[in-house]
Parts: sequence; C-alpha cells; structure tokens
Amino acid sequence: MAVSKEILKACIMDQRTTITEANIVKRDVCFEPNGCYVLVGVRHAGKSYLLYQRILELLDAGRDWDEIICVDFDDERLMEFEAADFNTLLEIHYEQSGKKPILFLDEAQRIKGWELFARRMSDQKTITYITGGNAKALSAEIATTLGGRYFIEDVYPYSFAEFLRAQKVVLSKDWAYSTKERSAVIRLYREYTQHGGLPEMVEFVNKRARLSSLFQKIYLGDICARHKVQNAHALNIMIKKLAESVKQPISFNRLNSTVASTGCKSSLPTIIDYIDYAIESWLILPAQNYFAKLAQKESNRKYYFVDSGLLNLFLLHQETALLENQVAVQLCRLYGKENLCFANNGDSEIDFIVENQQLAIQVAYSLDDTQTKERELKPLSKFQQTHPDWQCMVITDDTEGDYTYSNITLHALPCWKWLLGQNQ
Repeated sequence: MAVSKEILKACIMDQRTTITEANIVKRDVCFEPNGCYVLVGVRHAGKSYLLYQRILELLDAGRDWDEIICVDFDDERLMEFEAADFNTLLEIHYEQSGKKPILFLDEAQRIKGWELFARRMSDQKTITYITGGNAKALSAEIATTLGGRYFIEDVYPYSFAEFLRAQKVVLSKDWAYSTKERSAVIRLYREYTQHGGLPEMVEFVNKRARLSSLFQKIYLGDICARHKVQNAHALNIMIKKLAESVKQPISFNRLNSTVASTGCKSSLPTIIDYIDYAIESWLILPAQNYFAKLAQKESNRKYYFVDSGLLNLFLLHQETALLENQVAVQLCRLYGKENLCFANNGDSEIDFIVENQQLAIQVAYSLDDTQTKERELKPLSKFQQTHPDWQCMVITDDTEGDYTYSNITLHALPCWKWLLGQNQ
C-alpha cells in the first residue's frame, strides 16, 4: 500500500526540523561536490548525523531547502513505503519547487528495490546520499547495482579529534606545551580508550551498559538474525576469542578448535562464515600479513574491533590491547581498512604496515624496560635498514623520544599525540 502524499510531505518537513535542531559535531569528512555517496559503517557510528552535516554545509554554501529532499526510513509513518513511492517523493518536490533535488535517503535499505532507484538517480545526474544500517545488504547491492556510480564512504566512530570536539574542547596552537591542556587531553584520551568513540557515548553516564546493549544489537540483529545463525553460543565464544587475541594473528583452524573445546558443535566452514558475518557487520576489522602468501593472508589474520569501547567489554586490564586497537582503527580511518597489514616473516613482527603510505608502526605500551626495547626496536630497525624511504615509528601509551638501535634512530610518540596529528 502506497504512502499518501500528505504523509510524505509531513515526514519531509519534520525531518527539516530535526536537522536544524540537531547538535552536530563536525566530522572530518570531505565530499565531492557532484558525487553520489553511500555511507556505511557499524551501528550508531553517526551516519545519519553525517547526512545532516552535509545538508547544513550545502545550506551554508547557498543552497536552499527547496533543493533538498531528506527522508528517514526509520520513521514509523513510512512503514508502508514501497519502491514506487520514491517517484512520488520526486513529484512532491517538483510540484513545490520545480528545482532538481539533492536527495538524502537515510536507512534506505529498508525499502525493497531502493538500489534500482538509486541507480536511476545517478544515471540522471541527481546528487544522492544514502545511508544504511546493514553493511552486508549494502555491500552486495553496491557491487552488483551501484558499482562505479557511487562513492563508498566508510563511517567510523569518532576519531580522537572529533571526540574532543564533541566534548567542546578547543585546543590552542601550542596545546602540547601547556600543562593544563596537555593534562586535559590525556585524561580525555583515557576515557576515549576505555569507552570508545561511538557518538552517543558522550551523552551517557552508564557507558558500559549502553555499549553492552549496542553490542547485543550488532550480535543478535546484524549477525545472528540476519544470517540465521543456528549456534549463537559458538559465535559468542568465537568473538570472545577474537577479543582475547586482538594483538596476535589467529587462524580459522585455531578458532574452530577453541570453539570446539568449549563443547560447542563447530566446523571450519562455519567459523569462516562467522568471521565474514562479523566483518560485514563492521564489528571487526581484519589485517593481513604483509609477507604471507595468499592462503596465509586470508586464513591467518589479525582482527581488531571497530571501537575500543566494544573491545573493552571483553577485556580485563588489557591496556596494551586497547592501545594497539586504537592505532589499528585510526590507520583504517586514515588510509582505508583494505590497506591495514602487519608484517611477520617468521623471525620478527611489525605491528602495522601501510604500504601505499610507506609507513611502518610498532606499538609498545612503554619502552622503559630493556627487554621490551629490544623486542620492539629490533624488527623495526631491521625493516628501516631495508626500507630507508619509509617512515618507521613507535607508538606508545605515554613515552616520547628518539631511540637508537643498530645505528638506526626511531621516534617514539604517545598515542594521544599521534591521534591528533602531532607526529613530532
């Protein structure tokens, strides 16, 4: 049953009010002026608010509301919305303004056939922005229907800079030299590491309870229900093992053995499917071994959680794991999750390699201990010798300085400083 024009008009007008009244924290995302975009990411990463930000940017640049259609398909008044109603939206718009619209479709994947409309809009050179709560549905439909027509924008939880913005912290030019500002940054970095960067965490007092509730939505909704998982307990054990092993490569075989050892029925194909489901839901981010052959690249990977707060639900006093996870997510945010690698040649390991940036990073909570220094600096210095044009660095919890190993000088930098782009 089609939705009436009157309901559609009311939804459009109410959405304008929602956008103008929203408390927008500016995200560090730049859009092509004439590009069409699909925004994907984990639940509650702020995809809708990024749409709002883009609309407000257009209004500030001289556009008017009579050029913009924004519809939230989570609105219960649109439960009967059908693919044919997309054209009714266009009719309403042209009747009211006569101008070519810029479309913003929030949670579009709820509507069967949305991708065909999105393709038609792109073919007609109508600028369109789309969000969807389920990465699996969107990724498959983008590849088959929208490929080459839309930019895919990965939306992560707040970066540390965005988190400070959400906390209304404005840093001075020389903040790193101010005792007061530096101390405030470190304090907020501790909070950011423990509770993560999901935008709504800024507003909640009981952050752990909210994170637990969100994890259940991802686990039960985006993974179990969508994929009709028969053995939810086995999936849960696997996710806990991934959290426990976040700093180490782990194979499909080892995951299968771990699940089986708890008494759960499991198989290797099932574990591979579960890993794929967790990646598609944006719960975890995989990293491949830079030196491995193809089979090992796929079957023996590291897995990081898209948000440190979600990871921390499974950890107890694992500051080093949280530190490394923060670095992994920031590298994905900066350079793309497809470029995240580690390097293990059998003799030594470097935590992160980003080949297209010629960047190698070792993560060490502290360099105060002699054995730790040896373990962390030796492989990085050897890599620097054979890759002299690369930037090789150590990211720590709060240690800063230059360290020389085998006549190679490596710079160590606190994570909170690196996250804010202070690389020296």
